[in-house]
Amino acid sequence: MASLLIHSSISPSNARPISSFTKQNTLFAYNYNLPKRRTLVISLSAVDEQPPPSSFSEFQFTDQSKDDTIKSLKFKLLSAVSGLNRGLAASEEDLQKADSAAKEIEAVGGPVDLSADIEKLQGRWKLVYSSAFSSRTLGGSRPGPPTGRLLPITLGQVFQRIDILSKDFDNIVELELGAPWPLQPIEVTATLAHKFEIIGTSTIRIIFEKTTVKTTGNLSQLPPLEVPQLPEQFRPSTNRGSGDFDVTYLDSDLRITRGDRGELRVFVVS
Repeated sequence: MASLLIHSSISPSNARPISSFTKQNTLFAYNYNLPKRRTLVISLSAVDEQPPPSSFSEFQFTDQSKDDTIKSLKFKLLSAVSGLNRGLAASEEDLQKADSAAKEIEAVGGPVDLSADIEKLQGRWKLVYSSAFSSRTLGGSRPGPPTGRLLPITLGQVFQRIDILSKDFDNIVELELGAPWPLQPIEVTATLAHKFEIIGTSTIRIIFEKTTVKTTGNLSQLPPLEVPQLPEQFRPSTNRGSGDFDVTYLDSDLRITRGDRGELRVFVVS
């Protein structure tokens, strides 16, 4: 877009200023009497103006401004998913708000390179949101046990424990199993052990190894139980014990991933 700049000038002359002062409104006027042979010169010039950036990715950030922007966007995302019970209580509108907030951070943060930032994966991460849980099953868009207030399985906290040296990738799920009255519900922690490898720059592939269930609470003294895996020929063709997902944002305390079926997941360091 071009804007028009107007420059005016008056050739040197014997122009004399005339001033007048009005007490009523305290107006000060300052005029020029121009000689007849003097002319007022007006010059016009066009200056190009660039349109504003259409997205966060087009901004040129300084390190400090980028950090401040990401900090603000992280707060926006965590506020959007707060109170959604990890996504179990998310409506269609909630899903869209969370996805939009995540995309803003992904745009500012830029592409993830796990070969350079592999150490940031290390540690225990707490799941604060999964769009897959809006299906009301633990498997999301994949088969999985139902969960809900009136159903026998209640989902507790969900963690991921990642060890970049041993390549261990464990999904840790706290569950409460309903029991007939007057028995108390049974609290268990299920650990789904995997190995992982990095594909390309930002994709992680996990390979399932085993599931271990450990009772907690009043039954914590019981030994852990390893759940046998179904033989290969009896497993569903869509679930062979492995899966891929992309890490779309990663820093020291927040991780955003998108699964191979579009699942958005948000983790904070625990």
